[in-house]
Amino acid sequence: MTHLDPTAHHDSTIPSTTESGAPRESDAHSLSVGADGPLLLHDVALVEKLARFDRERVPERSPHAKGSGAFGELEVTEDVSQYTKADLFQPGRKTPLLLRFSTVAGELGSPDTWRDVRGFALKFYTQQGNYDLVGNNTPIFFLRDPMKFPDFIHSQKRTPDSGLRDNTMQWDFWTNSPESAHQVTYLMGERGLPKSWRHMNGYGSHTYMWINASGEKFWVKYHFHTDQGMEFLSNEEADRLAGVDGDYHRRDLFESIENGDFPSWTVSVQVIPYEDAKTYRFNIFDLTKTVSHQDYPLIKVGRITLNKNPRNHFAQIEQAAFSPSNTVPGIGLSPDKMLLGRSFSYPDAQRHRIGTNFNQLPVNQPVVPTNSYDKEGHMEFLHSGDAPVYAPNSYGRGYQDAQGPVENGWESDGEMVRAAYTLHAEDGDFVQPGILVREVFDDAQREGLVETVSGALSTVEEPVLSKAFQYWKNVDQAIGERIVQAVMAGQGDDQPGGDPKNA
Repeated sequence: MTHLDPTAHHDSTIPSTTESGAPRESDAHSLSVGADGPLLLHDVALVEKLARFDRERVPERSPHAKGSGAFGELEVTEDVSQYTKADLFQPGRKTPLLLRFSTVAGELGSPDTWRDVRGFALKFYTQQGNYDLVGNNTPIFFLRDPMKFPDFIHSQKRTPDSGLRDNTMQWDFWTNSPESAHQVTYLMGERGLPKSWRHMNGYGSHTYMWINASGEKFWVKYHFHTDQGMEFLSNEEADRLAGVDGDYHRRDLFESIENGDFPSWTVSVQVIPYEDAKTYRFNIFDLTKTVSHQDYPLIKVGRITLNKNPRNHFAQIEQAAFSPSNTVPGIGLSPDKMLLGRSFSYPDAQRHRIGTNFNQLPVNQPVVPTNSYDKEGHMEFLHSGDAPVYAPNSYGRGYQDAQGPVENGWESDGEMVRAAYTLHAEDGDFVQPGILVREVFDDAQREGLVETVSGALSTVEEPVLSKAFQYWKNVDQAIGERIVQAVMAGQGDDQPGGDPKNA
């Protein structure tokens, strides 16, 4: 069986069999008492087929349920070895990868053109183990503390009584969580409706650590800029496509690769010297903030290209398990609270969703040998034979017992508290979204923002509506006033993806 290709052992020349390998008597006819009589419980082939069918669906991801992806490679064209010793980022290195795109809030069967943040999850199959980079198509997120994440997702899903999505519920959470303003401004702008997955950027979003061969530490932010150019859908186009083809983005990616039109993204990083994080005007570990390109310019790394479609969507995409806890030498996490929360939550979600041994599935297996003392659990099929299952041991099975500071760690002291981040000089929640509206958006984009937000607010009830008006005035007074006028005049455009409007 070849790596990543679980269909490689399929032999179309032999008759169909049961899962235990015995030849099947029939794939068309159940065992019955006479041609017209009742079926029999001891028809093992039928019972197996129906029981197996009943269990085909695994629990969908809670966020990021709807998506798809493809395989490809990262080619490093520049030399960033002064910043990291990670094997996949060494000059000239080519590393196979899997990239999964998704929407955050929609369920598995939802249209993929709803206005939403898009997931941009990468699994690199490196020579030092798997490295997972789990990001989005925006460089920031709605929250800075993982304690609020389940509540955020609940607010974007469905109400407990009607089972419908509800704009009032969504805006109630956002307006009571002012740190969401930066991401909501992105979401209500053009990037909330990318034309396709091929025509959007990706970001690592969090701040990560890089460590070079000399042990020097740096903070980094990943950027993946589409080589196809950023393109977007209008509200009307997205609404139409949601009704005409709910799999529009999934189809576009698959067909483009099938036709030899391989999408690519230029990979760059921002490198922040380790000590700068302590006094920089924004807290670089706050997931609701960006780091200015003027302060820390982009440094090109290389290119990722997608050139191979999955042969089996369920086995290779639905069962793909990503987690930021999967790091390799030369890369570490950071004090970003959301990142630290995800490093636990993501693999734990996969253990629930697809089983204890999800890393043994071909799509999740590393391309290098492993020596793990983890054992047993549901569906273990890679094991250590009769080798010792404990460490330390006296029988030659390798184990590590290093002590002292870790190379990818950071210093920390103080009392244990429940508190927000210490504010840096310009860390107000509405500072960066205001800059985005006034200095990055042009007049047409500001007009689109007003139309989109006023449409999303058109069904929002009091007291949440008044809070939403103030929320946008805090972002920018002029934009806030225009939104109020548009809502009062009933001029907002209906938004795809909500009930009846999106958020």
